Amino acid sequence: MKKLIAIIIIPVLLFTGSCKKYLECETCLTDPNNPSITTPALLLAVGEVSTFASYEGQLARMAGVFTQHLAGTDFQFIAFARYNINDNDVDNEWFQIYTDCLINLKLLVDEFGEENPWYRGMAKVLIAMNLGILTTSWGDIPWSQALQGIENLNPAYDSQESVYQAIQDLLTDAIADFGKPAGENQLFPGTDDFMFGGDTDAWRRVAWVLKARYANHLSKRNPSGSASDAISFLNSAYADGFASPADDAKTIHGTAGNELNQWFSFNNSRGGYLKMGENLVNQLIGTNDPRLQFYADTDEDGGYSGTPIGSTDVTTSNVGPYYASPTSSIPLVSYVEAKFIEAEAKLRGNDPDGAATAHNEAVSTHIAQVTGSSDPAFEAANANETAGTITLEKIMTQKYVAMFLQQESWTDWRRTNIPALTPDPRAVTPNKEIPRRLVSPQTENVNNRNSPKVTNLELPVWWDQ
Repeated sequence: MKKLIAIIIIPVLLFTGSCKKYLECETCLTDPNNPSITTPALLLAVGEVSTFASYEGQLARMAGVFTQHLAGTDFQFIAFARYNINDNDVDNEWFQIYTDCLINLKLLVDEFGEENPWYRGMAKVLIAMNLGILTTSWGDIPWSQALQGIENLNPAYDSQESVYQAIQDLLTDAIADFGKPAGENQLFPGTDDFMFGGDTDAWRRVAWVLKARYANHLSKRNPSGSASDAISFLNSAYADGFASPADDAKTIHGTAGNELNQWFSFNNSRGGYLKMGENLVNQLIGTNDPRLQFYADTDEDGGYSGTPIGSTDVTTSNVGPYYASPTSSIPLVSYVEAKFIEAEAKLRGNDPDGAATAHNEAVSTHIAQVTGSSDPAFEAANANETAGTITLEKIMTQKYVAMFLQQESWTDWRRTNIPALTPDPRAVTPNKEIPRRLVSPQTENVNNRNSPKVTNLELPVWWDQ
């Protein structure tokens, strides 16, 4: 078993570019590049760093182009802007999630979970988060038969409906694990947990919000039931102490080259590939939104601008310092997201007063979080809704702004078609529409006879039908 584990872990560390600082925890291996055994601490550390890559990497960049937060202006991002995406374009991302994230996290659960329920709970939360990225991007995915190695080289694809149930089950189990007494654990997470330092209460609160997120994804399939479930899960999170952005789960970065925020690294190594999208920048300018100077750098003329749909103009603004400085954190699960989910679910559940209150708090909280202070004029115009004025369009428009660079915005747009987006005029999709999914990855098409071999980016996933 030790030899097998070493074979698994070595390529994972190299693939993620996991940095020395990330693995300098007291219970991690002395030489992470030459392991002979593994530990729960090492597996959790690798799982978290790999999850950061899942949320900040190529899938987030593609989603940003689809939602027009960003514009693809050079090299392969011109093709992505035209929705010209092939199976090899998404292969690395599929491989990274399964090989870097899920295989290590499942190993943590299977090999160490029984004696370490707190570690097991953290692993299950991270598994749920990565399954969420996979299924929202690709729909049906291998899970119940996945990660079995040579025992099953052609895992079946689970329906998206069953994957969502698996996500909810994982999160329910994790919440139960975090409630286990300390005496049932042989080892305790600490510095190997980069997000929360081993705080199981923080992890439990995040698990409740994730349950609300994935319940809310089903708004087109089950409008009233998804709303009721989301509110119930959020009430549990709030009762458990989820009360402000201080409780957010977010990526963590250092100052060494392989620790850096991925948006910063991308701007510096591939300058000109991506620019701010005109749709978002014009909205921020038009409402005098104080977040503009934090979201965007100044353009070549000293102002703020975004590249229009159908253009390759590279004189416009880059992603700015709030999310793209060397050590910037990107939200994974946030208080602001929770309040927007609450607002949407309460509106769908015939509680417009509660929806307005949650919406107003989400907007004002995010303004203060990003800029460091309130903005009375902006909030009077955009965070002052009542039961008589609140609408789904207002909630989702403000959520679209607040969820800048987060893949959830693509899911939100597919569920609600808010904001109204005009497809790129150069689109190569069959009906010239914005993608509603990704194509099947090359690895699966070549190696797994059960691959659905989806090529149509306009084909809705199950919850989008």
